[in-house]
Amino acid sequence: MGLLLARLSEAISSFQSGTPTRVLMLGLDAAGKTTILYKVKLNENVCTIPTIGFNVETVTPVKCVTFTVWDVGGQEKIRALWRHYYNNTQGLLFIVDSADTARLREAREELFNIVKDQEMVGVPVVVMANKQDLPGAASTSEVADRLGLRDMRDRKWYVQGACATNGDGIYEGMHEMARMVKEFQKGYK
Repeated sequence: MGLLLARLSEAISSFQSGTPTRVLMLGLDAAGKTTILYKVKLNENVCTIPTIGFNVETVTPVKCVTFTVWDVGGQEKIRALWRHYYNNTQGLLFIVDSADTARLREAREELFNIVKDQEMVGVPVVVMANKQDLPGAASTSEVADRLGLRDMRDRKWYVQGACATNGDGIYEGMHEMARMVKEFQKGYK
């Protein structure tokens, strides 16, 4: 797993020195945000329990890159608070449980609520289709279809299959996020 952190460091080091990057990681409860957070932060699998309410944690896995991680329970009222963290966001990691296809419609609604906000105009989106190791998991193409990403023409987006427990796909998703955020930053100079 040292390779995961080395690749993550390499991908994100392409950011200009001294330029802080704000990336939000959001998604429905039980999508795997906490597992991804600790895989990136500690390079470990941590036994997690369902989040009651929400936890907010800021991690800086590499110099000049800050992830504000929202680990949010299922309460719809709490999701309304996400908008208070959109200001100055340069990238959105949206985590979905690709094995829980029944909730992909709900995930779509929440994703579109996020990207429609004025503070999120043009912000690139990487969807991590987590839990690809589970039986019946939707493919990345199916996740893109069910989330309506092809209708999202006002920004760059990408879907990455992932398995947070073993780290598969996390580096690739972070690398794509780094690339897209770099392009996004250039557009505002």
